[in-house]
Amino acid sequence: MPRIDLYSLELFLATAREGSIARAARSEHIAPSALSRRLADLEAALGLPLLVRSPSGIELTDAGRHALGRATKLNDDLQSLGRDLQALSGTVSGTVRLYANASAIVGFLPEKIKAFQAAYPLVEIALQERTSAEVLRACLDDRADVGVGVAAEAVPAGVETWHFASDPLMVVLPQGHPLAKRRSLQFADVLRYALVGAQGGGSLDRFLWDRADAARMPMRLSVVVNSFDAQCRMVEAGLGLAIVPTSAASAFAGSSHFARRRLNELWRERELRVYSLRKTPRLTAVQALIEALVGTPPPT
Repeated sequence: MPRIDLYSLELFLATAREGSIARAARSEHIAPSALSRRLADLEAALGLPLLVRSPSGIELTDAGRHALGRATKLNDDLQSLGRDLQALSGTVSGTVRLYANASAIVGFLPEKIKAFQAAYPLVEIALQERTSAEVLRACLDDRADVGVGVAAEAVPAGVETWHFASDPLMVVLPQGHPLAKRRSLQFADVLRYALVGAQGGGSLDRFLWDRADAARMPMRLSVVVNSFDAQCRMVEAGLGLAIVPTSAASAFAGSSHFARRRLNELWRERELRVYSLRKTPRLTAVQALIEALVGTPPPT
């Protein structure tokens, strides 16, 4: 029987899930070349190719599809074994996979994670930034133990959810802008000017386009960037206004170069929620992190 490395199996699962060695390497925090070598060693041990590699990504061979099913079950069994043994030992340790959207990471999680790690020094938090939709999907697919993202309109059956934080939208504009003289702004006021967009196709981007369509007003974008900090930097340079979560405005637009104004719309309210796949029992470390994030004291 060939000796199969469990870590290589995990990397194979990640590669099959991501559809790309490069994306899997990013998600697993490993160099693409090292991941590729691990996969090649796994194929050599099994004596069959598992992947068809191409510049556009990977596809599973027939053997790869069979291996995916068996490896997924094996990984689930190992996770179950870990939960059982951890419950017996009473030790809170291990790795918790935490996926979160950008505003949660910028505005709320650093202090929460620091306090959690002070209380549970044997637990490692593997944090990855994703869009809110990707966070929820990762929890549903059991790729994330805990997720934090914008409240979803519909939460899939099997996923539990709790309130995490309120993070209302606000307008960021350059100091000296004509609208900066007002204490609050309507969306229609903002749409008279070009906007700096962020994370095109993300939940906030789609939401603002929907609101503009509902108001029957055009939304003009001067530039689109990939992060809230870059968005605020563009505003500072005078390239447009931005509608961002309060957490991002506080983190990146707190200097005298900016004006921050309340968005006077009912839909400005924005809730962040914690998500986790329903499991009985959960890993003790996962349950401890959920309780830390939602403000529930751990059981004594």
